[in-house]
Amino acid sequence: MNIITKTIQICLAIFIFSASSLANEVNLYSGRHYDSDEKLYAKFTEQTGIKVNVISGKGKALMQQIITEGASSPADLFITVDAGNLWKAQKEGLFHTITSSAVDNIVPANLRGPNNEWVALAKRARIMYYNPRTVSEAELEGLTYEDLAKPEWNGRVVIRKSSNMYNQSLVSSLVANHGVEATEAWANGLVANMARKPEGNDRAQIMAVANGEADIAVANSYYIALMLSGKKGDEQQVAANKVVPYFPGQDGRGTHINISGVGLLKNGPNKGNGVKLIEFLLSEEAQNHIVNNSFEYPLLDNVSPHPLIAQFGTDFKQDQTPVSAYGEFNPDAVKLMERAGW
Repeated sequence: MNIITKTIQICLAIFIFSASSLANEVNLYSGRHYDSDEKLYAKFTEQTGIKVNVISGKGKALMQQIITEGASSPADLFITVDAGNLWKAQKEGLFHTITSSAVDNIVPANLRGPNNEWVALAKRARIMYYNPRTVSEAELEGLTYEDLAKPEWNGRVVIRKSSNMYNQSLVSSLVANHGVEATEAWANGLVANMARKPEGNDRAQIMAVANGEADIAVANSYYIALMLSGKKGDEQQVAANKVVPYFPGQDGRGTHINISGVGLLKNGPNKGNGVKLIEFLLSEEAQNHIVNNSFEYPLLDNVSPHPLIAQFGTDFKQDQTPVSAYGEFNPDAVKLMERAGW
Protein backbone atom coordinates (compact mmCIF):
# COMPACT_ATOMS: atom_id res chain seq x y z
CA MET A 1 0.00 0.00 0.00
CA ASN A 2 1.54 3.37 -1.05
CA ILE A 3 1.67 6.50 1.11
CA ILE A 4 -1.21 8.26 -0.69
CA THR A 5 -3.52 5.25 -0.33
CA LYS A 6 -2.59 4.87 3.33
CA THR A 7 -3.26 8.56 4.00
CA ILE A 8 -6.67 8.32 2.33
CA GLN A 9 -7.53 5.26 4.43
CA ILE A 10 -6.57 7.00 7.67
CA CYS A 11 -8.46 10.17 6.75
CA LEU A 12 -11.51 8.08 5.88
CA ALA A 13 -11.44 6.35 9.25
CA ILE A 14 -11.09 9.67 11.06
CA PHE A 15 -13.94 11.16 9.01
CA ILE A 16 -16.21 8.19 9.71
CA PHE A 17 -15.54 8.38 13.43
CA SER A 18 -15.04 12.16 13.77
CA ALA A 19 -18.11 12.75 15.96
CA SER A 20 -17.73 9.59 18.02
CA SER A 21 -16.63 11.29 21.23
CA LEU A 22 -19.81 13.37 21.11
CA ALA A 23 -22.18 10.53 20.28
CA ASN A 24 -23.33 7.27 21.81
CA GLU A 25 -20.94 5.18 19.71
CA VAL A 26 -17.96 2.87 19.93
CA ASN A 27 -15.29 2.49 17.26
CA LEU A 28 -13.88 -0.95 16.61
CA TYR A 29 -10.89 -2.00 14.50
CA SER A 30 -11.35 -5.72 13.94
CA GLY A 31 -9.02 -8.34 12.53
CA ARG A 32 -11.66 -11.07 12.91
CA HIS A 33 -13.06 -12.12 9.56
CA TYR A 34 -16.51 -13.41 10.48
CA ASP A 35 -19.55 -11.83 8.85
CA SER A 36 -21.55 -13.20 11.77
CA ASP A 37 -19.87 -10.69 14.09
CA GLU A 38 -21.94 -7.93 12.49
CA LYS A 39 -25.09 -9.53 13.90
CA LEU A 40 -23.52 -9.41 17.35
CA TYR A 41 -22.78 -5.71 17.07
CA ALA A 42 -26.33 -5.07 15.88
CA LYS A 43 -27.66 -6.91 18.93
CA PHE A 44 -25.41 -4.83 21.20
CA THR A 45 -26.78 -1.64 19.61
CA GLU A 46 -30.32 -2.91 20.03
CA GLN A 47 -29.76 -3.57 23.73
CA THR A 48 -27.73 -0.47 24.63
CA GLY A 49 -28.42 2.15 21.97
CA ILE A 50 -24.64 2.36 21.36
CA LYS A 51 -23.76 2.32 17.67
CA VAL A 52 -20.78 0.13 16.69
CA ASN A 53 -18.59 1.54 13.89
CA VAL A 54 -16.31 -1.14 12.45
CA ILE A 55 -13.14 -0.94 10.38
CA SER A 56 -12.13 -4.45 9.29
CA GLY A 57 -8.78 -5.65 7.94
CA LYS A 58 -5.77 -7.79 8.68
CA GLY A 59 -4.62 -7.49 12.27
CA LYS A 60 -1.08 -6.38 11.43
CA ALA A 61 -2.30 -3.65 9.05
CA LEU A 62 -4.86 -2.38 11.55
CA MET A 63 -2.27 -2.22 14.31
CA GLN A 64 0.01 -0.18 12.04
CA GLN A 65 -2.91 2.11 11.22
CA ILE A 66 -3.54 2.74 14.93
CA ILE A 67 0.15 3.53 15.41
CA THR A 68 0.14 5.91 12.44
CA GLU A 69 -3.01 7.68 13.65
CA GLY A 70 -1.40 8.25 17.03
CA ALA A 71 -3.22 10.51 19.48
CA SER A 72 -5.80 11.29 16.77
CA SER A 73 -6.88 7.67 16.43
CA PRO A 74 -10.65 7.28 16.73
CA ALA A 75 -10.38 3.57 17.57
CA ASP A 76 -11.70 2.46 20.96
CA LEU A 77 -11.13 -1.28 20.64
CA PHE A 78 -8.76 -3.53 18.70
CA ILE A 79 -9.81 -7.14 18.12
CA THR A 80 -7.41 -9.67 16.65
CA VAL A 81 -6.42 -13.34 16.85
CA ASP A 82 -3.45 -14.82 18.72
CA ALA A 83 -2.15 -13.52 22.04
CA GLY A 84 1.21 -12.85 20.40
CA ASN A 85 -0.35 -10.14 18.25
CA LEU A 86 -2.07 -8.52 21.24
CA TRP A 87 1.23 -8.54 23.12
CA LYS A 88 2.90 -6.72 20.24
CA ALA A 89 0.18 -4.05 20.28
CA GLN A 90 0.64 -3.62 24.01
CA LYS A 91 4.42 -3.25 23.58
CA GLU A 92 3.69 -0.41 21.16
CA GLY A 93 1.89 1.33 24.02
CA LEU A 94 -1.51 1.23 22.33
CA PHE A 95 -3.67 -0.08 25.17
CA HIS A 96 -5.35 1.14 28.36
CA THR A 97 -6.30 -0.95 31.41
CA ILE A 98 -9.75 -2.54 31.20
CA THR A 99 -11.51 -1.80 34.49
CA SER A 100 -14.51 -4.10 34.83
CA SER A 101 -15.47 -6.52 37.59
CA ALA A 102 -17.57 -8.45 35.04
CA VAL A 103 -14.53 -9.00 32.80
CA ASP A 104 -12.35 -9.88 35.80
CA ASN A 105 -14.86 -12.52 36.93
CA ILE A 106 -15.12 -14.17 33.52
CA VAL A 107 -11.63 -14.11 31.99
CA PRO A 108 -9.05 -16.17 33.93
CA ALA A 109 -5.72 -14.54 34.72
CA ASN A 110 -3.79 -16.72 32.25
CA LEU A 111 -5.97 -15.46 29.37
CA ARG A 112 -5.33 -11.74 29.97
CA GLY A 113 -2.53 -9.37 29.09
CA PRO A 114 -0.38 -7.53 31.63
CA ASN A 115 -2.30 -4.82 33.52
CA ASN A 116 -5.57 -6.17 32.07
CA GLU A 117 -4.99 -4.17 28.88
CA TRP A 118 -6.30 -7.01 26.69
CA VAL A 119 -8.39 -10.10 27.35
CA ALA A 120 -9.59 -13.24 25.61
CA LEU A 121 -12.97 -13.34 23.88
CA ALA A 122 -12.75 -16.99 22.77
CA LYS A 123 -10.29 -19.86 22.98
CA ARG A 124 -8.75 -22.02 20.29
CA ALA A 125 -6.60 -25.11 20.85
CA ARG A 126 -3.58 -26.04 18.71
CA ILE A 127 -4.05 -29.78 18.48
CA MET A 128 -2.94 -32.75 16.40
CA TYR A 129 -4.74 -34.65 13.65
CA TYR A 130 -3.73 -38.21 12.86
CA ASN A 131 -4.43 -40.89 10.30
CA PRO A 132 -6.06 -43.80 12.20
CA ARG A 133 -4.84 -46.25 9.56
CA THR A 134 -1.17 -45.46 10.10
CA VAL A 135 -0.94 -44.29 13.72
CA SER A 136 -1.42 -46.85 16.49
CA GLU A 137 -3.09 -46.35 19.85
CA ALA A 138 0.22 -47.15 21.52
CA GLU A 139 1.90 -44.28 19.66
CA LEU A 140 -0.81 -41.87 20.80
CA GLU A 141 -0.74 -42.81 24.47
CA GLY A 142 0.43 -39.76 26.46
CA LEU A 143 1.59 -38.02 23.27
CA THR A 144 2.89 -34.46 23.70
CA TYR A 145 4.13 -31.73 21.38
CA GLU A 146 7.62 -32.53 22.64
CA ASP A 147 7.25 -36.16 21.47
CA LEU A 148 6.96 -35.12 17.82
CA ALA A 149 10.73 -34.57 17.83
CA LYS A 150 11.43 -38.21 18.69
CA PRO A 151 12.92 -40.58 16.07
CA GLU A 152 9.77 -42.70 15.77
CA TRP A 153 8.04 -39.77 14.03
CA ASN A 154 10.70 -39.38 11.36
CA GLY A 155 9.15 -38.42 8.02
CA ARG A 156 5.63 -38.46 9.46
CA VAL A 157 4.83 -34.91 10.65
CA VAL A 158 3.42 -31.87 8.83
CA ILE A 159 3.10 -28.35 10.19
CA ARG A 160 2.98 -24.94 8.55
CA LYS A 161 5.87 -22.46 8.25
CA SER A 162 7.66 -20.83 11.16
CA SER A 163 6.43 -17.43 9.95
CA ASN A 164 2.93 -18.41 11.08
CA MET A 165 2.02 -16.70 14.37
CA TYR A 166 0.12 -19.75 15.64
CA ASN A 167 3.32 -21.78 15.44
CA GLN A 168 5.39 -18.98 16.93
CA SER A 169 3.07 -18.88 19.93
CA LEU A 170 3.22 -22.66 20.35
CA VAL A 171 7.02 -22.53 20.34
CA SER A 172 6.96 -19.53 22.70
CA SER A 173 4.94 -21.59 25.16
CA LEU A 174 7.60 -24.31 24.99
CA VAL A 175 10.30 -21.73 25.64
CA ALA A 176 8.33 -20.48 28.66
CA ASN A 177 8.23 -24.02 30.06
CA HIS A 178 11.57 -25.48 28.96
CA GLY A 179 13.91 -22.62 28.07
CA VAL A 180 15.55 -21.72 24.75
CA GLU A 181 18.19 -24.46 24.61
CA ALA A 182 15.80 -27.37 25.18
CA THR A 183 13.19 -25.89 22.83
CA GLU A 184 15.77 -25.41 20.08
CA ALA A 185 16.82 -29.06 20.42
CA TRP A 186 13.14 -29.97 20.07
CA ALA A 187 12.76 -27.76 16.99
CA ASN A 188 15.76 -29.44 15.36
CA GLY A 189 14.17 -32.83 15.95
CA LEU A 190 10.80 -31.69 14.66
CA VAL A 191 12.30 -30.33 11.44
CA ALA A 192 14.15 -33.62 10.94
CA ASN A 193 10.82 -35.46 11.29
CA MET A 194 8.85 -33.38 8.79
CA ALA A 195 7.27 -35.35 5.95
CA ARG A 196 7.70 -32.37 3.63
CA LYS A 197 8.88 -28.79 3.63
CA PRO A 198 6.26 -26.63 5.42
CA GLU A 199 3.66 -25.26 3.03
CA GLY A 200 0.06 -24.11 3.08
CA ASN A 201 -2.34 -23.16 5.85
CA ASP A 202 -3.64 -25.27 8.73
CA ARG A 203 -6.27 -26.95 6.57
CA ALA A 204 -3.52 -27.95 4.12
CA GLN A 205 -1.80 -29.86 6.94
CA ILE A 206 -5.00 -31.77 7.72
CA MET A 207 -5.44 -32.49 4.00
CA ALA A 208 -1.90 -33.87 3.85
CA VAL A 209 -2.71 -36.41 6.56
CA ALA A 210 -5.99 -37.33 4.91
CA ASN A 211 -4.21 -37.84 1.56
CA GLY A 212 -1.50 -40.05 3.04
CA GLU A 213 1.36 -37.55 2.72
CA ALA A 214 1.93 -37.63 6.49
CA ASP A 215 0.67 -39.46 9.57
CA ILE A 216 0.12 -36.56 11.93
CA ALA A 217 -0.42 -32.79 11.63
CA VAL A 218 -0.47 -29.81 13.97
CA ALA A 219 -3.31 -27.35 13.34
CA ASN A 220 -5.90 -25.29 15.21
CA SER A 221 -8.98 -27.00 16.59
CA TYR A 222 -11.69 -25.05 14.76
CA TYR A 223 -10.46 -26.06 11.30
CA ILE A 224 -11.80 -29.60 11.58
CA ALA A 225 -15.30 -28.24 12.25
CA LEU A 226 -15.00 -25.75 9.40
CA MET A 227 -14.06 -28.57 7.04
CA LEU A 228 -16.72 -30.96 8.36
CA SER A 229 -19.38 -28.27 7.96
CA GLY A 230 -18.93 -28.36 4.19
CA LYS A 231 -18.30 -24.61 4.04
CA LYS A 232 -14.95 -25.26 2.37
CA GLY A 233 -16.22 -27.71 -0.23
CA ASP A 234 -16.77 -31.42 -0.64
CA GLU A 235 -13.09 -32.33 -0.97
CA GLN A 236 -12.20 -30.85 2.41
CA GLN A 237 -15.29 -32.34 4.02
CA VAL A 238 -14.29 -35.80 2.80
CA ALA A 239 -10.72 -35.26 3.99
CA ALA A 240 -11.87 -34.16 7.45
CA ASN A 241 -13.72 -37.44 7.86
CA LYS A 242 -10.51 -39.37 7.25
CA VAL A 243 -8.56 -37.88 10.17
CA VAL A 244 -9.03 -37.93 13.94
CA PRO A 245 -8.32 -34.98 16.25
CA TYR A 246 -6.02 -35.59 19.21
CA PHE A 247 -5.51 -33.36 22.25
CA PRO A 248 -1.83 -33.54 23.27
CA GLY A 249 -0.39 -33.27 26.75
CA GLN A 250 -3.25 -34.78 28.72
CA ASP A 251 -0.83 -36.45 31.14
CA GLY A 252 1.21 -33.27 31.51
CA ARG A 253 0.65 -29.53 31.06
CA GLY A 254 -2.32 -30.03 28.76
CA THR A 255 -3.18 -28.88 25.26
CA HIS A 256 -1.82 -25.54 24.02
CA ILE A 257 -4.48 -22.80 24.20
CA ASN A 258 -4.52 -19.54 22.26
CA ILE A 259 -7.20 -16.86 21.92
CA SER A 260 -9.16 -14.36 19.93
CA GLY A 261 -8.93 -11.23 22.05
CA VAL A 262 -9.62 -7.54 22.44
CA GLY A 263 -7.64 -4.58 23.75
CA LEU A 264 -8.95 -1.21 24.98
CA LEU A 265 -7.11 1.56 23.13
CA LYS A 266 -5.63 4.40 25.16
CA ASN A 267 -6.49 7.14 22.66
CA GLY A 268 -10.06 5.98 22.07
CA PRO A 269 -12.68 8.69 22.68
CA ASN A 270 -15.30 6.22 23.98
CA LYS A 271 -13.51 4.01 26.49
CA GLY A 272 -16.62 3.54 28.62
CA ASN A 273 -18.59 2.28 25.65
CA GLY A 274 -15.64 0.11 24.70
CA VAL A 275 -15.73 -1.63 28.08
CA LYS A 276 -19.49 -2.13 27.70
CA LEU A 277 -18.94 -3.84 24.34
CA ILE A 278 -16.25 -6.11 25.84
CA GLU A 279 -18.63 -7.06 28.64
CA PHE A 280 -21.34 -7.82 26.08
CA LEU A 281 -19.00 -10.01 24.01
CA LEU A 282 -18.35 -12.06 27.15
CA SER A 283 -22.06 -12.47 27.91
CA GLU A 284 -23.77 -15.84 27.56
CA GLU A 285 -25.72 -14.63 24.53
CA ALA A 286 -22.65 -13.37 22.69
CA GLN A 287 -20.48 -16.35 23.64
CA ASN A 288 -23.05 -18.74 22.21
CA HIS A 289 -23.14 -16.70 19.01
CA ILE A 290 -19.33 -16.58 18.71
CA VAL A 291 -18.64 -20.28 19.22
CA ASN A 292 -21.49 -21.39 16.98
CA ASN A 293 -20.15 -19.34 14.09
CA SER A 294 -16.37 -19.53 14.55
CA PHE A 295 -16.10 -23.06 16.05
CA GLU A 296 -13.87 -21.67 18.82
CA TYR A 297 -14.18 -22.58 22.51
CA PRO A 298 -16.14 -20.29 24.86
CA LEU A 299 -14.89 -18.45 27.94
CA LEU A 300 -18.04 -19.33 29.90
CA ASP A 301 -18.42 -22.78 31.44
CA ASN A 302 -22.18 -22.77 30.86
CA VAL A 303 -21.77 -22.26 27.10
CA SER A 304 -21.12 -25.33 24.94
CA PRO A 305 -18.94 -25.36 21.82
CA HIS A 306 -20.56 -26.00 18.44
CA PRO A 307 -21.61 -29.67 18.15
CA LEU A 308 -19.05 -30.26 15.37
CA ILE A 309 -16.35 -29.40 17.92
CA ALA A 310 -18.04 -30.73 21.04
CA GLN A 311 -18.20 -34.27 19.55
CA PHE A 312 -14.44 -34.57 20.04
CA GLY A 313 -14.62 -33.76 23.75
CA THR A 314 -14.95 -30.61 25.83
CA ASP A 315 -13.32 -31.58 29.11
CA PHE A 316 -9.74 -31.96 27.86
CA LYS A 317 -6.91 -30.63 30.02
CA GLN A 318 -5.84 -27.15 28.91
CA ASP A 319 -2.33 -25.77 29.31
CA GLN A 320 -2.41 -22.97 31.89
CA THR A 321 0.71 -21.21 30.59
CA PRO A 322 -0.15 -17.47 30.54
CA VAL A 323 -0.89 -16.45 26.96
CA SER A 324 1.11 -13.26 27.57
CA ALA A 325 4.19 -15.52 27.46
CA TYR A 326 3.57 -16.05 23.75
CA GLY A 327 4.50 -12.44 23.11
CA GLU A 328 7.20 -12.24 25.75
CA PHE A 329 9.14 -15.17 24.31
CA ASN A 330 8.26 -14.58 20.65
CA PRO A 331 11.69 -13.14 19.71
CA ASP A 332 13.43 -16.21 21.18
CA ALA A 333 10.99 -18.53 19.42
CA VAL A 334 11.43 -16.89 16.01
CA LYS A 335 15.22 -16.98 16.24
CA LEU A 336 15.45 -20.62 17.31
CA MET A 337 12.99 -21.68 14.61
CA GLU A 338 15.15 -19.95 12.02
CA ARG A 339 18.28 -21.62 13.35
CA ALA A 340 16.53 -24.98 13.15
CA GLY A 341 15.73 -24.41 9.47
CA TRP A 342 11.97 -24.53 10.07
